[in-house]
Amino acid sequence: MLRLRLMSQDVVSVEVRGILPANSGCAVFIGNEEKVFVIQVEHNMGAVIGMFLNDTPKERPLTHDLIGHLLDGFGIRLLRTVITDLKNSTYFARMVLQQENELGRKIVEVDARPSDCLALAAHYKSPVYVAAPLFEEVEDMSEVLSQIQDSAGDQEQG
Repeated sequence: MLRLRLMSQDVVSVEVRGILPANSGCAVFIGNEEKVFVIQVEHNMGAVIGMFLNDTPKERPLTHDLIGHLLDGFGIRLLRTVITDLKNSTYFARMVLQQENELGRKIVEVDARPSDCLALAAHYKSPVYVAAPLFEEVEDMSEVLSQIQDSAGDQEQG
């Protein structure tokens, strides 16, 4: 398991392992070989994250495409996304952005919804991390994801 020190705290490298429809939107399964946990997002955000992960062409630019064009236009790179905290059943995240130009290099951390962070990270193929204390705290949903994927595979074969 890759552990790094970012933003003065230990973090764990993760990726989106699956996106599935849920009662109130989409369940985004995030994790690594050690553990997977779920972040609930709005249905349209689940679709957007999935489109970016799968490089799905879009007829018109989405909001996250617009944000990406703005970042590109100003020479700003998304270095990484960090899911930082969980309070009252709500996850919090930060994007770490870097701008380098003739005036020098500037790194800025921006608060954002995890769903927006995941969409932009998928768009830019940027790394996603979770604060290590949070990763230790979240419930492991690896078995649930595995069962869902296995049953979906059985249905496709049947």
